[in-house]
Amino acid sequence: MAIDKAVYTAHATSTGGRTGSAASSDGKIQLQLSTPKELGGDSGPGTNPEQLFAAGYSACFIGAMKAVAARQKIVLPAEVSITADVSIGPMTGKPGAFGIAVSMAVSVPGMDRAAAEALVAAAHEVCPYSNATRGNVDVVLTVV
Repeated sequence: MAIDKAVYTAHATSTGGRTGSAASSDGKIQLQLSTPKELGGDSGPGTNPEQLFAAGYSACFIGAMKAVAARQKIVLPAEVSITADVSIGPMTGKPGAFGIAVSMAVSVPGMDRAAAEALVAAAHEVCPYSNATRGNVDVVLTVV
């Protein structure tokens, strides 16, 4: 499903693949990239696409939680945090192809567990990352 109209577009350029660099067009991001040992690299000083995806998805998901909470007139604690784990590995039934899986542990201190789970479920329906991955990436959300 496509978007109706772009409200914002980010621009970044990567060179050298997993052992190269990435930079945003506005200069706010300038990263060295390194390949983890588990993927045959040297686990150098740079980050990797899975770490970037984990950071982006978790930050965006908190934004979705804030939007849903505001619409529902729920006070969301400032201490909300999400630990995202993004795994990469061979895909079942697709020789040579790799895929990712996401697991996010959502902490909503002071909120009733059932209310937090309902909020997380609603946020999962509106989060752009959730919508982009739905049907393509296994995503597990757990309220901790």
